Amino acid sequence: MNLEARKIEFVKEFLKIQSEEVIAKLEKILMKESRFYSENNEFIPMTVEEFNDQIERSLEDSENNRVISAKDLKEEIKKWR
Repeated sequence: MNLEARKIEFVKEFLKIQSEEVIAKLEKILMKESRFYSENNEFIPMTVEEFNDQIERSLEDSENNRVISAKDLKEEIKKWR
């Protein structure tokens, strides 16, 4: 299936969604992804402020034990197949 056909199928499925929570999650994904690329698919680097915010969130995650070891992640990925 080519990209245009996939887009059409996605939109059809999207229009069937009745959950505001699911719509919000999809919007969040779309905004996050589109923030990194311009219209011609060139990468747009984050600002220094965004970079520092990401570092702060990462440190907070580490302090609050919201991390996974590389070994555990590899084991989890094996289960995806």
